[in-house]
Amino acid sequence: MTTIHHRYATVRGQRLFYREAGPPDAPAVVLLHGFPTSSFMFRNLIPLLADRYHVIAPDHLGFGLSDAPPVDEFDYTFDALADLTAELLGQLGVTRFALYVHDYGAPLGWRLALADPAAVTAIISQNGNGYESGFTEDFWKPVRAYWQDQTPQTEAAIRQALTLEVTRWQYLHGVSDESLVDPDTWYHDFALLSRPGNDLVQLRLFADYAGNLPLYPKLHTYLRDSGVPLLAVWGRNDEIFRPEGALAFSEDAPRAEICLLDGGHFLLESHLDAAAGAVRSFLERTLT
Repeated sequence: MTTIHHRYATVRGQRLFYREAGPPDAPAVVLLHGFPTSSFMFRNLIPLLADRYHVIAPDHLGFGLSDAPPVDEFDYTFDALADLTAELLGQLGVTRFALYVHDYGAPLGWRLALADPAAVTAIISQNGNGYESGFTEDFWKPVRAYWQDQTPQTEAAIRQALTLEVTRWQYLHGVSDESLVDPDTWYHDFALLSRPGNDLVQLRLFADYAGNLPLYPKLHTYLRDSGVPLLAVWGRNDEIFRPEGALAFSEDAPRAEICLLDGGHFLLESHLDAAAGAVRSFLERTLT
């Protein structure tokens, strides 16, 4: 049975929670979660990787069990969250690692890779976009409107993403057998989203997401120049990041492996075995 440690570290005065498992001297794999969840999304994947890899899955500041200071005490940006992640890894002595990124975890991972290309041994993107071609119009239209003009009207539309209904939708859309998805997932996420002041944290990050798109050309150059091994394992029915976002990686990483599965945004909830099998196979070929 895999032993998973549930730990905290203080980084720049902030208490960050992280899950850690596997041999400390094994190749490291860093799992970066998306919105609106936490390292909880990796709870079932970690045991499937930890026999061969040193697995670290932090909760970003403002998410999960990490601190969530109010917005007047911390400037929530993707730059700031990436800096905290880099310093956490530094504290843990992790200097080389494979990245597994999902949703919000993707722009954080891109920042880590661009800041220290030699540190990243491989990239796995699970519904984590690096190209504008993957954005779905319906989901992102109100977000883009909020980027352009933050008014009570555009904010009200964005706040729908913080409701229980939309949190549930993110887990179930695109899943043919909804009984495979544990309802604890969306109730867990919604409870943490509903903490006093966390709505403002999430609004800040929605607004700051616009700054991720200008990073994409730098990411594409990095993929071309580094030749870093890349696997995109994707729920083909995702209505947030469409499969075009997975296929686009081949434009700049010609040897990228693309694995499209018949699931949605939170693929690990309905297709854990297939996704984990693709990830393990990729890592075994890449990190040995």
